Amino acid sequence: MTRILKRILGPVVQNFGWKVLALAVAALIWALVASEPEMSTIASARLEYANLPEDMEISSDLPETVRLELQGPSGELSDLGENRGARPAVVLDMSHARPGERTFAIGLDNVKVARGIRLVRAIPSQVRLQFDRRATGSVPVTVRFEGEGQNGYERAHVEVSPASLSIVGPAGHVRRVTAASTDPVDLSSVVGPSQFRVSAYVADSYVRFVDPPLVTVTVTMKRKP
Repeated sequence: MTRILKRILGPVVQNFGWKVLALAVAALIWALVASEPEMSTIASARLEYANLPEDMEISSDLPETVRLELQGPSGELSDLGENRGARPAVVLDMSHARPGERTFAIGLDNVKVARGIRLVRAIPSQVRLQFDRRATGSVPVTVRFEGEGQNGYERAHVEVSPASLSIVGPAGHVRRVTAASTDPVDLSSVVGPSQFRVSAYVADSYVRFVDPPLVTVTVTMKRKP
């Protein structure tokens, strides 16, 4: 019987002093946290999204932050701005996104907050987004010039390589882009054949280039008659 008791109680009494001390420290921490006054605050939460299908694109503005009204112990709330890991976040699950508008509610299911903090409400309480199929296209490159004729010379010949660039983005936005423009090429001091390496851009911020948008512009100048 004694041996059986030793087997049962052995793990309990082993390092008994340290276990009692650990229990006392845990109780003290709990008492300190429990005694903290409950407070409320408004905090900005970053807006994140997950599981967007590969063939879909967001075609409307995505708010960067959402304001959250939070409650919890004052110590936990004061740590929100200092501790990066404690900052709240809103994560939207976009796995069911389809072309058109979709409304996402912001609540307990998709708001991440530190332990001990409670969500009271989100401002706004919903986010409405527009989705479209991902599409690709090819647009011609238009070269912008400045300073031409200031030195008595004018363009005789212009060559652009590549002459067109591939773009990708929401289908509706891709359809509306008709050309890519280059940064200005300064011809004010060019008197013969010259080459310029410049970047191109499109005005629609939802459309991006498939490859780096760098083009080579070869210009041949001639004296004005």
